[in-house]
Amino acid sequence: MTSIAKLAATALCICLGTAVAAAPSKSSAADREAAKKHATSKAALTRIAAHARVRQPLVVATARHGSVRRVSLVRVEPAHPSFGQMIGLHDSVDSLELKSGVALVLDQDTDEVLFSKNSQAVLPIASLTKLMTAVVVTEANLRLDEPITITDDDIDTEKGSRSRLKVGTTLPREDMLHLALMSSENRAAHALGRSYPGGLGAFVAAMNAKAHALGMNDTHYVEPTGLSSLNQSSARDLATLVKAAHEHQIIRELSTSHEYAVEVGNRAVQFRNTNGLVKSPAWDIGLQKTGYISEAGRCLVMQATMAGRQLIMVFLDSAGKYSRIGDAERVRRWVTESARSVPGFSGIKPKV
Repeated sequence: MTSIAKLAATALCICLGTAVAAAPSKSSAADREAAKKHATSKAALTRIAAHARVRQPLVVATARHGSVRRVSLVRVEPAHPSFGQMIGLHDSVDSLELKSGVALVLDQDTDEVLFSKNSQAVLPIASLTKLMTAVVVTEANLRLDEPITITDDDIDTEKGSRSRLKVGTTLPREDMLHLALMSSENRAAHALGRSYPGGLGAFVAAMNAKAHALGMNDTHYVEPTGLSSLNQSSARDLATLVKAAHEHQIIRELSTSHEYAVEVGNRAVQFRNTNGLVKSPAWDIGLQKTGYISEAGRCLVMQATMAGRQLIMVFLDSAGKYSRIGDAERVRRWVTESARSVPGFSGIKPKV
């Protein structure tokens, strides 16, 4: 085995968290020189070990350059099952063939359930959490023009997610709320909770108190961003939250905003909505929020007008980057076609 091949094999085993016994082998001077020049083994293995400590998955890729091979690190998306997948929610069969493990469609005005799939399941809700964050901030009647500064406390240590809001960035509270709702900005959401009167602990207590007041008995929050899988709820509770949030004009407007630019340092940084449906002429969306962590899968809640009705839609634990959007489109087509063809249409429930 050449030095380069040994390096690749060793590095791959480190990435996979396995041990490898060093087998004695002889290598030529040319092999040793090639490894020294092109493999940069010490630096490569240091980076692999560092990533392994924080559980960021890497694989080793090799490419031939002339007579030697270079060793490089390639980040891959981990295939972690969501909570819904682990408890078998995706085994449920429904008439619309949705990819979401949980779905609920109801009439906002009458609470009539048009469609239900595993709506009683209590699951992590990811950044759907930020909808309650927005409700608590809004109902506290805090100054929207008050400046809030991003600090080290707002850095995500739960998932290691990145942010374009650098530490030291100062924005009005309204801008933080805008970015949290529209672009699901974690540092903005955390800063909103941290700057609440009494601090982060008081804010989380206010989130849970509001959930209790709304009758959201399946819901519990531990922080304001949704990065923790301990933030959990059910589809029925989330529909209640959407209805409550929809009463606030500022939440409706900021959550459906297409894009927004803020000053970060000496330059303007453009943020966009995480839900592309807000730009679609086929949709009339009054409020929306997306969410994703591996434990929750892809999530989406929306209030939208279709077939002359104000509807609330909840999709949880959707597998696939675009599947929650596909599910929303399937529901829209079903509602529209049913309204045209079925007199007194009131919806159907899936076979589960």
